[in-house]
Amino acid sequence: MATTKPTRKISRKEKLREDTVATFYARAVGFFDRHKSMVYGAGGAVVVILAAVAGLAWMSAQKESRAAEAAAPSIRNYEAGMYREALDGVAGSAGLLEIAETFSSTETGNLAHFYAADALYRLGEFDQAIELFRQYDKDRDYLGASALAGEANILEGRGQHAEAGALYVRAAEFHEDAEFSPRYLVDAGRAFESAGEYGRAVEIYERVKAEYPDAQVASDADFLIARASARVSG
Repeated sequence: MATTKPTRKISRKEKLREDTVATFYARAVGFFDRHKSMVYGAGGAVVVILAAVAGLAWMSAQKESRAAEAAAPSIRNYEAGMYREALDGVAGSAGLLEIAETFSSTETGNLAHFYAADALYRLGEFDQAIELFRQYDKDRDYLGASALAGEANILEGRGQHAEAGALYVRAAEFHEDAEFSPRYLVDAGRAFESAGEYGRAVEIYERVKAEYPDAQVASDADFLIARASARVSG
């Protein structure tokens, strides 16, 4: 069975709001640095520009705050394993699918894509899950790699083994992690074996052995290499 394991608790309202404000501040500073001569020459126009940037940042932060507040009940349901309730919402609260659509321009809305994709995956609704995994705007972190692995797992289940193998490799490299990267590589090797690409599978297993010798899955590396090598020669 593939080791997607996409779920993990994530900080919410406060961090999201701080990240949004920090992003807009960084954009404002970047604008100033790129156009400082124009800004200085414009005299009073700088006040207007900074006021506009501050206004946009404030509006974005307010939208982010509303999104985080709206998403909180569904995220609690998700973390409690109540995936259908998390997706559809309960007691008048918006579900993850609605949050993802309504607040798509916010960090919370983007995160809702991941939560919704994982919930659908766990409910066996793979067609919609893979679309949301793809729509999730991935950072090079644990969740980004997990979304790629979730997509790979669905492709593997569809019999698209070579495509799945390549995506598992991408997940392993997307965010270097001593626990999950070697697992994703082993998943990739298995997928390549299923695709009949035994030489490629051997390369992947040898990589696990060389790069992650202390990983739990590395203990099976010699067996996996021998098995795939036998199929190459066979």
